[in-house]
Amino acid sequence: MPGQELKIAWYGDDFTGASDTLAVAARAGLRSMLFLDVPDARRLAQAGPLDALGIAGSARTMAPAALRAEMARVGDFFRGLGAPVLHYKCCSTFDSSPTVGSIGAALSCLHPFVDADIAYVVGGQPDIGRYCCFSNLYAAAGADAEVYRLDRHPTMSRHPVTPMREADLRRHLEEQGLARVTGVHYPDYGRPAPQLDARVDELLELLRGQGGAVLFDVACNADLAPVGRQIWRAAGRGPVLVAGPSTVVQALAAHWDASDVAPSAGVAAVHRIASDSSARRQVAVVPATAPVFALAGSMSPVTAHQVEQATSFLRLPLAASSLVADPAYLQAQADTIAAALAGGRHVLAHVQQSGAGPDRGVATRDLAQSTAELLGRVLRAAASTGLRRIGVAGGDTSSLAVKGLPVWGLSFLRPLSPGVALCRAHSDDPALDGLELMLKGGQMGPADIFQRLLEV
Repeated sequence: MPGQELKIAWYGDDFTGASDTLAVAARAGLRSMLFLDVPDARRLAQAGPLDALGIAGSARTMAPAALRAEMARVGDFFRGLGAPVLHYKCCSTFDSSPTVGSIGAALSCLHPFVDADIAYVVGGQPDIGRYCCFSNLYAAAGADAEVYRLDRHPTMSRHPVTPMREADLRRHLEEQGLARVTGVHYPDYGRPAPQLDARVDELLELLRGQGGAVLFDVACNADLAPVGRQIWRAAGRGPVLVAGPSTVVQALAAHWDASDVAPSAGVAAVHRIASDSSARRQVAVVPATAPVFALAGSMSPVTAHQVEQATSFLRLPLAASSLVADPAYLQAQADTIAAALAGGRHVLAHVQQSGAGPDRGVATRDLAQSTAELLGRVLRAAASTGLRRIGVAGGDTSSLAVKGLPVWGLSFLRPLSPGVALCRAHSDDPALDGLELMLKGGQMGPADIFQRLLEV
């Protein structure tokens, strides 16, 4: 059971992001488990003692009413855990709007569960090309690519569901219902610690009673420890609600690793977990010895390039409109994939959605549901082939695909790249228990990510 050892609890607004936070927490030396739903006492007992506990959700795609119901359900569970830090894990590009996946609405709903009306928000994740400077968010367009302000980003500014038209995260979140968002900017981290403390306390006093948030820049990795110190200092006064990407856990780990001072009173001591070499030990993972199946449901140009580079796979294009509208087509593709796996081939099935013709109007969620159904059928059909490793590209596809499997939790195995991890599935079904999963967002990973899935 987590008990008093728990340092952080997080809710991921999609599966790929939640698994990234799992990887960051585990690599920081925290005993970590990601549950696929709110766990009961039996599941908590199966997980054993934990420092970090996550729930993989799908709030990123939810309308406000559904999101509020989801936050009430998970918030009540998190309050019972009593973790000093409650992390609402959102995408590093803060994909959301007032009507879909509202981060502002989520924070407003979670405030009562930490008995506070002010949240912290952390912007930026430099290790995957996300930078927050003077509260404005910038993102690279793929690994090692040019960096754009988010409202001018070639992909995110044109996102089919939540196009990012505002790069200033203060305005972005205020449009989603937070009364006021103030910023702590990266030059402030050069101040002596007491001066930075005083600056943050000043902003907290300014917001008191308004239901707002304090936003922290992260422009480079050197900014992580000062941000982590502020989060942990707040946790010493009582549970703190923090929104942001996996940078939240990175910042806490950086603070714990850099500080020789015990955390604030009222919070269990960390004892420099992040520098404990025994806690960092990774589970041994060997290159794939059986056929591997990968499914790319993302339409991202980054994923498209990764598919092009996956020359060790039999690449099978899928027509989006047929996948959604024709059950016979879906079953035929599942049979083709299963036959290729049975023949010893690695298979990468990838959705093709053209800019014109019958595929043009396919709804994103309908497509994600269909690709998730395809994955389930492939797993059933390929049960006798020794399939033990799969990869799924696309946030919505990953969420729906894993939710469709009788899997109750994920633990970390090893990183494939910044933002992409290989995880182990936990299931009561012996055929699925121990299945190795790569879940990645459409924008995540280098060009050879699918090749890495074979070779780790």
